[in-house]
Amino acid sequence: MASYAWVLEVRPGYEEEYQKRHDEIWPEMLEALTAAGIRNYNIFRHGLTLFGYFETDDLKKTQAVLAKSDVNAKWGEWMGPIMKVEVDPATNFPYLLPLQFHMD
Repeated sequence: MASYAWVLEVRPGYEEEYQKRHDEIWPEMLEALTAAGIRNYNIFRHGLTLFGYFETDDLKKTQAVLAKSDVNAKWGEWMGPIMKVEVDPATNFPYLLPLQFHMD
């Protein structure tokens, strides 16, 4: 299984709202992430910086499933006003960070 990470930002003043929305994440959004093959998904925050980590067996399939998901699109629209998101135009997915080091 491969692991991936991304970095995004919360807009200033929306830190508590960002946390609240994830505390109350829609069950159908969790189902969409699972259906896309995402496991062990974690998001950490330092100030306004968000660091996301997830695992999947097939990144291209994960991206394709999420791109077709109405729930994912609705979630993105709902979260858009409180976040700064840079999307890779080639994948329509947040830019993924290159792995620099791994230790088992």
